[in-house]
Amino acid sequence: MTSEIAGEPSDATAAQLVEAYRSGTLSPSEALESVLARIAACEPKLFATYAHDPDGARAAAAEATERWRRGEPLGPVDGVPVTLKENIATRGVPVPSGTAATELVPAPRDAPAAARLREGGAVITTKTTMPDLGMLGSSVSSFHPRTTNPWNPRRTPGGSSSGAGAAAAAGYGPLHLGTDIGGSVRQPAHCCGLVGFKPSHGRVPVVPPYYGRAIGPLTRTVDDATVLMRVVSAPDARDHTSLPPADLDWDAVARADETRLEGVRIGVMADSGVGFAVEPDISSAVNAAARRFADAGADVEPVGPLLRREMLDGLDRFWRARAWAEVSALPPARASKVLPEILRWARTGQELTGEQVFHGFSQMDAMARAAATLWEGIDYLLTPTAPIPAFGVEQAFPSDDGERPFEHIGFTVPFNMSGQPAVSVNCGWTGDGLPIGLQIVGPRFDDVGVLTLARLHEMLSPPPRPWPAP
Repeated sequence: MTSEIAGEPSDATAAQLVEAYRSGTLSPSEALESVLARIAACEPKLFATYAHDPDGARAAAAEATERWRRGEPLGPVDGVPVTLKENIATRGVPVPSGTAATELVPAPRDAPAAARLREGGAVITTKTTMPDLGMLGSSVSSFHPRTTNPWNPRRTPGGSSSGAGAAAAAGYGPLHLGTDIGGSVRQPAHCCGLVGFKPSHGRVPVVPPYYGRAIGPLTRTVDDATVLMRVVSAPDARDHTSLPPADLDWDAVARADETRLEGVRIGVMADSGVGFAVEPDISSAVNAAARRFADAGADVEPVGPLLRREMLDGLDRFWRARAWAEVSALPPARASKVLPEILRWARTGQELTGEQVFHGFSQMDAMARAAATLWEGIDYLLTPTAPIPAFGVEQAFPSDDGERPFEHIGFTVPFNMSGQPAVSVNCGWTGDGLPIGLQIVGPRFDDVGVLTLARLHEMLSPPPRPWPAP
């Protein structure tokens, strides 16, 4: 279709689109039409979108087309299609948080990340789906249809950034933003074969901010994740935890081929300490990735488990109490609309004592302190992103056990609580063709280093599989 882009523009990277805009071989309006056609072709089976607005997107793309015609683009995402998880507010669009219990009131203004993207000329094509209250690792929702995985519609795309993961894998444009409080960006990346980056806490302002909550990209390539981070990582006064302005060298990620691993100490954590046992296919893929780093010169060594049962169960109790506080404050008619699995889980929060809730709250800090000790002997950490592959799309919980709903997040949740940057990248496939995620973690604030190591992993890995056809 263009000299720069082989195939459909909907499958192009952000850099490829921008180069085509610059050369005049493709316009933002033409790229958008390709994305809209892909969405129309896939949505009858994927159900990844919410508040899809083709007319608004076309108007934004037309403005970007004119800016590129004048040679006056606003930045590295001007005219590039982007989706946002539905809990990242965009003005005029209600924020249901995945549940039918929400009163649908239009958001009065853009959240910080949405505002930065709009200021940069990005074309917001649609919002994407999530499960009730973002408290599931699946796409089961009382408000949205159940989102499916493009690699296998009988499997979940992961959660809670379910629609973002499905949209990225299906080619709804190159850039997608999700949110992550226990793995909700990295888990869909694992399930859908993507790059999913949770930045250092405060790197991308969040409204409302909360312990462990982060906003990060879901993309097909590390370069696209970096492009998105470059735009959305500006501070915003609405998030009192946002980091001060920082002149990060995002360009270093593109120079990953210059990275020397000699003397770099990389730990490999094969067991998180709690939850599901790691399945053999996943262990093998992660170990193969570790060997590639070792062959490139890194000092690779095993690292022991991080979590204790007390930590994960305590956090579960605290989240139950918090969820029940929110649900019980709703009028009964609205509260009854919450997904039954979530309602049963949250209702147990009313039985907890103040001491139990406080102990659960304290486990977030216990995780952070445990994670901090890792960096006394290593520079970066490799783990499986999840111990199991994408589970059944009909399941709310991977274990079908509402009493133990978080057995799959033992590798991801500690780094929300420690505030450290962590990225999931595809490192292999199960015997039945499901993606496997490798998590790369670094010290807090070393976002560029983590993405650089992820980019190097791309370079060291075998060629990727073709993306699922529409």
